[in-house]
Amino acid sequence: MRYTKTKAEAEDIFQESFIKVFNHLSELKNIAALDSWIKSIVIRTAINYYHRTTKSELRHRSVESDRLDFDSDDYDRIIDYMNINDLRQVIGTLPDGYRMIINLHLIDGFSHVEIAEMLSISASTSRSQFLRGRNLLIKKLEEYGIKKYETP
Repeated sequence: MRYTKTKAEAEDIFQESFIKVFNHLSELKNIAALDSWIKSIVIRTAINYYHRTTKSELRHRSVESDRLDFDSDDYDRIIDYMNINDLRQVIGTLPDGYRMIINLHLIDGFSHVEIAEMLSISASTSRSQFLRGRNLLIKKLEEYGIKKYETP
């Protein structure tokens, strides 16, 4: 669901992913890596679905309305300590391009170089889209009343 707008899209990606998993199961060399191998297939299937079904905001997006600058490290901590389901829900409201990069970098831990390769963009585009998406995410969190963090 993190990479889609609707449950139906998520179900399509899930089904397509598991067809790929079962069709390529013989290629798995290390059974201990099964979790990460499946995760990689699901993420790449979601990215491919995104490319097939949407115009890439990452390539055609204008910058004029994206000037939301938050400098405080507190915002990163807010995200770190927030309930993951609440965070996913707010991330789901972001535009497609931002949502994709936020999920890949913030949630799944891919580097901007890796994201650039996956999305066929430059690493600097990934970084700038991440920062814009992060700033928009922070603005949305503030709209929900989340302005500071508390350690668990």
